[in-house]
Amino acid sequence: MNNIKQFFRYIGKNAKYIDYPLVITYLLLCLIGLVMVYSASMVAATKGTLTGGVSVSGTYFYTRQLMYVIMSLILVFFMAFFMNVKFLEKTKFQQWMMGGIILLLCATLVIGSNINGSKSWINLGFMNLQASELLKIAIILYIPYMIEKKRPQVFKEPRILMSPIILASFCIGLVFLQRDVGQTLLILVIFFSILFYAGIGVEKSIKYGLIVLTGIVIIGGLFLLLGLVPDYLTARFSTLANPFSKESGTGYHISNSLIAIGNGGLFGRGLGNSIMKLGYLPEPHTDFIFSIICEELGLIGGLFVICLLFFIVYRAFQLANKTPSFFYKLVCVGIASYIGSQTFVNLGGISGTIPLTGVPLPFISFGGSSMISLSIAMGLLLITAKQIKIEEYRRKQARKQQKNVEVPRKFNRFNK
Repeated sequence: MNNIKQFFRYIGKNAKYIDYPLVITYLLLCLIGLVMVYSASMVAATKGTLTGGVSVSGTYFYTRQLMYVIMSLILVFFMAFFMNVKFLEKTKFQQWMMGGIILLLCATLVIGSNINGSKSWINLGFMNLQASELLKIAIILYIPYMIEKKRPQVFKEPRILMSPIILASFCIGLVFLQRDVGQTLLILVIFFSILFYAGIGVEKSIKYGLIVLTGIVIIGGLFLLLGLVPDYLTARFSTLANPFSKESGTGYHISNSLIAIGNGGLFGRGLGNSIMKLGYLPEPHTDFIFSIICEELGLIGGLFVICLLFFIVYRAFQLANKTPSFFYKLVCVGIASYIGSQTFVNLGGISGTIPLTGVPLPFISFGGSSMISLSIAMGLLLITAKQIKIEEYRRKQARKQQKNVEVPRKFNRFNK
């Protein structure tokens, strides 16, 4: 009984430091995701079009997504209330984290499952684990840690970061070898966003970061020479200009996605009333879920989801500018670039602005690895925000104590 009281007392003590606008936004996105996954997949699941011709329950994908959301909520709760951000700056943690990620990426190349042309998943039975999603979190923590560790010398001589850059390049190269171009580009965006915000400078970042791009280009050149570039990738580039000219072929996905978005109008056809999810869009619950949102909830619903995602990005940059800690700053920027770039790539792909890359919409699309990775990012943002509030509270208390000491001194001088 005493342990339970202590537990709730501890929760209450830390609750005042939690960033509740972020928590509410995160919960809203998870709930919207659950509703839309069910709406987008219920008919297709019963027909077996999403499960290789095997008919399953209409709640099949919803139930699995609910499991991922519950796991993610538990993880975020634990991180927000029980994890100390200082733990992330320990050398042992960083070493184990990077070692584990490299092992997972190598294991994916050996025993990974090939889905949609990419060998990016390890089948765990209850879910497919995508190691590249966890690499994003590793980059967000590892690069800021190394920059903070070598500061301020790194600003004078960025080549000090050569070892971390080589290690990051190796990991990104392993993702590229999985033929996952979308994830490779997203990780590069996160990597360079952190370097640029760190103040190392665009020129120096490009100069010493070219080793990453050089490695990718060399591997890409070998793929081209050996004819190993996936056919789906070249097809997506060829149909980008006018997808309706190849509506029954390579432009099928984008054409139907644009039709779904157009069908929704301003207020949508109503929740559950999408037509394009009835076999026209091949992945309505994952890559194209935003098209279904626009068709059922209209432009208003789509903009609401975008605003929620934008708020997380805005809040992350706000926290980065608020904290004096360089490590916290760069972690927040990494998370902002992660969520912001993934949102842009998904929306750009389904709207025909950029080639389709198979990147899920954050917190909305069906998928365990993506949901867990994004939730870890939210947990990192919450514990960073908590630490910032704790430090602000301590500074205020210190100023109050200083004033209480100074006032009696002035009073004593007046009496003399």
